Amino acid sequence: MASAKTPPCPICKRVLVATSPKPFCSQRCADVDLGAWVTGAYAIPADASVEDDPDGVLPDSTRDDGEH
Repeated sequence: MASAKTPPCPICKRVLVATSPKPFCSQRCADVDLGAWVTGAYAIPADASVEDDPDGVLPDSTRDDGEH
């Protein structure tokens, strides 16, 4: 039975080996990725909500309070 091909390191695109810190090829690439999250280079998109706008100053098109 053939084994599934392992995807390359998402940072440097090198081939991973058995001792690699998954999913990265090295601790350096893992640290580069962590640094990108810490500095805000990566972000998970979110919709604006009432919790984000307690004063109600968001435009009506982005508010989610049921009053449109």
